[in-house]
Amino acid sequence: MEMYEKTVSSKPIFKGVIVDLRVDRVTLPNGAESSREVVSHPGGVCVVPYHDNGTVTVVRQFRYPFGKVITELPAGKLERGEDHRLAGIRELEEETGLTADSFEYLGGLLSSPGFSDEVIHLYLARGLHQGPCHPDPDEFLELDRVPFESLLEQAMDGRLQDAKTVAGLLKTKVLLGL
Repeated sequence: MEMYEKTVSSKPIFKGVIVDLRVDRVTLPNGAESSREVVSHPGGVCVVPYHDNGTVTVVRQFRYPFGKVITELPAGKLERGEDHRLAGIRELEEETGLTADSFEYLGGLLSSPGFSDEVIHLYLARGLHQGPCHPDPDEFLELDRVPFESLLEQAMDGRLQDAKTVAGLLKTKVLLGL
């Protein structure tokens, strides 16, 4: 049996600033029909700013859907069609004021493939230089530099829950052999 679902029809439900929602009718591999609710998102980028002294710059910001402040790696939304590497460089500088000598691609994550087409691209930034921050007008961030090992501990014991942050830290650990 071929593992493929063919789109029969697609109905736009909502067009927003960040996401769009549509409901598709599909033909399943066994020939039956079903529906799929799809949240369409232009994608994002997330950066692990790893300093020479073994610390990582993180941001803390209020996340409305959860009603609390979340600790995360610097990240941002892509504009449709935007190059994710350039977006990562931009987001790192906007949110933290950091620029990097090295910007290494760690791969893409499918953030929630059961209902969303969002891909988050991960980067490791090293050889960091501090400059001024210039967050977006609606962005309220608190910066911190935390030892990498402490962040790993928080990721493993559940204090860090942001998926892109956990994945970025774990990929960095493996890549750098830490």
